[in-house]
Amino acid sequence: MTGTDDMRMTGAEIVLRALKDNGVEHIFGYPGGAVLPIYDEIFQQEEVQHILVRHEQGAGHAAEGYARSTGKVGVLLVTSGPGATNAVTPLQDALMDSIPLVCISGQVPSSLIGSDAFQECDTVGITRPCTKHNWLVKDVNDLAKILHEAFRVAQSGRPGPVLVDIPKDVQFATGTYQPPSAVPTAAHYQPKIQGDLAEIEKAVALMAGAKKGVIYSGGGVVNSGPTASKLLRELVELTGFPITSTLMGLGAYPASGPAWLGMLGMHGTYEANMAMHDCDVMLCVGARFDDRITGRLNAFSPNSKKIHIDIDPSSINKNVPADVKIIGDTASVLEDMLRIWRVSAKTADKGRMKEWMAQIDRWRSRNSLAYTMNNDVIMPQYAIERLYALTKDRDTYITTEVGQHQMWAAQFYHFEEPNRWMTSGGLGTMGYGLPAALGAQIAHPNSLVIDIAGDASVQMTMQEMSAAVQYNAPIKIFILNNQYMGMVRQWQQLLHGNRLSNSYTEAMPDFVKMAEAFGAHGIRCEKPGELDAAIQEMIDVDKPVLFDCRVANLANCFPMIPSGKAHNEMLLPDEATDDAVANAIDAKGRQLV
Repeated sequence: MTGTDDMRMTGAEIVLRALKDNGVEHIFGYPGGAVLPIYDEIFQQEEVQHILVRHEQGAGHAAEGYARSTGKVGVLLVTSGPGATNAVTPLQDALMDSIPLVCISGQVPSSLIGSDAFQECDTVGITRPCTKHNWLVKDVNDLAKILHEAFRVAQSGRPGPVLVDIPKDVQFATGTYQPPSAVPTAAHYQPKIQGDLAEIEKAVALMAGAKKGVIYSGGGVVNSGPTASKLLRELVELTGFPITSTLMGLGAYPASGPAWLGMLGMHGTYEANMAMHDCDVMLCVGARFDDRITGRLNAFSPNSKKIHIDIDPSSINKNVPADVKIIGDTASVLEDMLRIWRVSAKTADKGRMKEWMAQIDRWRSRNSLAYTMNNDVIMPQYAIERLYALTKDRDTYITTEVGQHQMWAAQFYHFEEPNRWMTSGGLGTMGYGLPAALGAQIAHPNSLVIDIAGDASVQMTMQEMSAAVQYNAPIKIFILNNQYMGMVRQWQQLLHGNRLSNSYTEAMPDFVKMAEAFGAHGIRCEKPGELDAAIQEMIDVDKPVLFDCRVANLANCFPMIPSGKAHNEMLLPDEATDDAVANAIDAKGRQLV
């Protein structure tokens, strides 16, 4: 039995002990004066590996990639002042996408708080809106309990980021460590796991009578764990419902599945959006009806009964009123739903939706992801198709930056399993993908990790290539280089009279030389016929790679629901032929593709 004296340690020692006891193997961070006691303890142990990033934003996104690809809590360590403020973007990103993070920040000594001391800021005040909860530790004897609670809050209920702010004097002070088993569960935070059985029965009855049903799944299914994805697949098979997904939910149901409609929303498929618009019963599982999905709210799925399953009560009725409201963990609710269906709705006739499935097939026949191939220039859609073809049979994880390339990746890279797709959905953070790939690669050192990037986004956190080289993390950065902020340019073209204000990059770096400067491997490809060999070279090189894939400069991402429009008002590729679109010329005189 461990003696009391063995539990006496400094605050910095408590931090490392709490990390180990909560199963942490890796932590992403950047040192500074207010966290030097913790870094000193990191130096004296080997159980927790520290990954030195080049910017605190990179630490946060790397922790997000680590968490999203493993289902574990991602951990980052930052210093006070600018160290903490640099972490705000990934904290907000994780909050919107429900990614479990624990951010440990240093703070100036307690006696200096409020004095405008060097590298002081109100970290708790600044991060309160972008975390599930945060703490300022005032007593070293509370530190262990707070850290254990932080891990529980981050990963339970709707996952999200938390922050623990630790003054430097608390790190030096000596106190008593409490293991996780000795810390009672906080009474003020008790997420509801089990769904209301009466509501689940109502939902099953609605679904059993549906003639035009659809399942709309989201990131909550992925967050709930692999069991939830398995149960979702069983429900699709049992009910005969077609299924679509948000950007964050890709992989929960396999893209090769017969019921798959593709992604829905602003750049979703025609069949997915039309099915959402015309359905009579919609089962929403672990999604939140955000604006990228709903389009114009007063025209969203006007004739359907809506069933909403979510562990976060605040998401229910927030944007779209639900007819049946089920608060609970996705896996738990789906398990009950399947059991009740097998008992009470087992005789439901799948043939009742025969006409509905025929209509969906007609929508599918529009081939809303079609594009015009060009033998002289690489089309971005083709680049993703070839990347998928050459990596689909490997143990592959995909991250993205934000923009057109992100949507093309969602459309053309087909995910069969959850936790293989990491992207910034809610906040839309440019610069997310490269450090997220680093985090995923640290978690899965023997896997193929690819960041599908844009030439503009990737430059925001490019410095993390240095961290990838340092830690022998062979991430592959596949850049669709069109020399534009592509999505900004597309909106300017379609909605702002083709006035391309500051969306063209005049001074694009040489990505091959940049890779070499980092000690990585650089590849450039400009011709469709050379693409497969170049991708294979990228895969085979056992070091970080910057792949400069030169694609059509002015290709647009379709389908697209224009801002303020409904699902049945999509703009499809074969409809984008008006003079303003087809004949627009940019400032450099180049014809639009």
